Amino acid sequence: KQWYQRRVRGDTPVRYMGYANEVGEAFRHLVHRNVVRFSYLLSGGYVVADATSKARVSDVPVRTFADVLVWQGLASVLIPGLTINRLCWALGRAKVRPAVVTGVGLAAIPFIIKPIDTAVDEGMERVVRPYIL
Repeated sequence: KQWYQRRVRGDTPVRYMGYANEVGEAFRHLVHRNVVRFSYLLSGGYVVADATSKARVSDVPVRTFADVLVWQGLASVLIPGLTINRLCWALGRAKVRPAVVTGVGLAAIPFIIKPIDTAVDEGMERVVRPYIL
């Protein structure tokens, strides 16, 4: 039980599964679409596992699960995946070589994390937590 909670909460490299969809989107121009779909499966699995592990140690498990699921779903899967997808799409439309598209997509990941996390934190505090959760 302790190993599971420690592993999923981000204390170890397992947390990098949350970035799988961004990596998948960056490689979209070079790999079969099922590889990209699988990357979303990995990221989604991480989100559910993280929400479950945090809910298991919470005094309000259902609310905690929902809160973490929404936050992680937005900050780890939906918004970063869309951001990298659109960046790589635009580069592809500009006739940039697929390997360069992938390189730029991968290079962009570290730069989008903090602004997305900050925006999701703000949105959760202003909209989701007071009115929904």
